[in-house]
Amino acid sequence: MRRLCVTLAAAALTALAAQPVNAKENMENVLNEKQQAVVAISCLEAKGDIERLKEAVADGLDAGLTVSQVKEALSQLYAYTGFPRSLNALGALQGVLDERKAQGVTDDEGRDASPMAPGYDALRQGTEVQTKLSGKAFNYAFAPATDYYLKAHLFGDIFARDNLTHAQRELVTVSALAGLEGCASQLKSHVSGARNMGLTDAEIRSIPAVLAARVGDVEAWRARKAIAEVYGEEFNEGRPVSDPVFPKGEPNTAYAKYFIGRSYLAPLSTGKVPVSNVTFEPRCRNNWHIHHGGIQVLVCVGGTGWYQEWGKPARLLKPGDVVEIPEGMKHWHGATRDSWFQHVTFTVAGDGASNEWLEPVTDEEYDRL
Repeated sequence: MRRLCVTLAAAALTALAAQPVNAKENMENVLNEKQQAVVAISCLEAKGDIERLKEAVADGLDAGLTVSQVKEALSQLYAYTGFPRSLNALGALQGVLDERKAQGVTDDEGRDASPMAPGYDALRQGTEVQTKLSGKAFNYAFAPATDYYLKAHLFGDIFARDNLTHAQRELVTVSALAGLEGCASQLKSHVSGARNMGLTDAEIRSIPAVLAARVGDVEAWRARKAIAEVYGEEFNEGRPVSDPVFPKGEPNTAYAKYFIGRSYLAPLSTGKVPVSNVTFEPRCRNNWHIHHGGIQVLVCVGGTGWYQEWGKPARLLKPGDVVEIPEGMKHWHGATRDSWFQHVTFTVAGDGASNEWLEPVTDEEYDRL
């Protein structure tokens, strides 16, 4: 039986991994089409997602971005995401332009940046720009060379190029940083910098909506969290699943009475052994229950969750973990308090198999984990 379960799990994941994720939740925003394209282009560059970046670049050009503006945004990002991602993105832009030209599309080249005035002092000008962006004088005394590069090169040489405004450059930066893991403090700083450089509050608050629609939930979550912190607002959203492989599905209304919190169900295949993806919001869990006449298998695919058998300690679940639940075992499973959680599930059962739903997992039990 164990070999059958593992074989079915492997077959199900192999066959279903290429299924598309459901469309992202639609949220209102005030950014125009060109600004939305800049958000998507910048974040996808940071993620290194070249195929989706090509689509975003084409959308941006169709929306009216000039070649110069796209090229400038991707060039600027080398200072935030590194030369490899920036150069790969510029190569993708070049490929998109070649394809469009072959299709008879003529894209607006736009104007290049104006030449620097004679005697231009990059260090002095960059220091002024950095001070305005930060809201105060900034000196990185721990690493003087880096402090010089920031002032003279990033905020002096790059920000002085006038084919993008300072507000546009901060839109690029905030969007890119939302695509990077471990850059929460820099993202928060640049949300503040975007306000100081001329983006309106409404425009800044719209960035997560565009990220959710065009890039991903995790990137939107990072941006929402940083924005809430800058604006002094409470933020209690659990971290969504990173780059989900399987669709979230629809609200699990048929079994809602057996769950605390909201869950979603996405059937992946039907037949003798139906396979489904179940998504739990943070703190969501199902009641204690028993599968009679069958063995249930959970294959964890996103976020972090809990699994507990009656009389035993709870087990923390992460992507890649597999749980085989013995027939007749009283148990429950669900998300951790600060993360969404997804698992693919199927049951190998004989005739007459049934589920017995029991008491809820109380907040007191759950909060002890």
